[in-house]
Amino acid sequence: MASDFGYMFGAGFFGTRAPFFMDLVTLIVSLLPFLVAIAISFARNKHYKVHAYLQIFIFAFSVIVLTYFEYGVRVSGGFNTFMQGSGVSHDYAFIVLIFHIIVSVIALIVWGSTIFRVKKQLQSGKHRKAGLVTFGGVILTSLTGIWVYFLMFVY
Repeated sequence: MASDFGYMFGAGFFGTRAPFFMDLVTLIVSLLPFLVAIAISFARNKHYKVHAYLQIFIFAFSVIVLTYFEYGVRVSGGFNTFMQGSGVSHDYAFIVLIFHIIVSVIALIVWGSTIFRVKKQLQSGKHRKAGLVTFGGVILTSLTGIWVYFLMFVY
């Protein structure tokens, strides 16, 4: 199975030690807040159906990217393998990684809950607040993901 996805583990395109899949996922994660902001702008302009469809698409796409990322990490040896060659303290990078994982899991759960509970939230007037919390989580996920990438592959 790993040979079917061999391209994933070749050289990335950012010019670091990171494999291709890590560069691709980092690029997507760094663009994610902008994509979500575009979806939010449709709601602000009262294009609610477009907003809803974009949010569902971006969420589903994010879950697919997360699955692709997890597969790549597991097959390539994980955190310890990626830390080889990094000039950053293993313990510091690990703490940042744990923080990133906590933030991203919470953001994913809140985002999914916001999508699946939209009708109830709209009736109670809580959807906007849930959306803002989700957006904050997406921004933090993006920033901490980039931070982890830099610690493992740049510094």
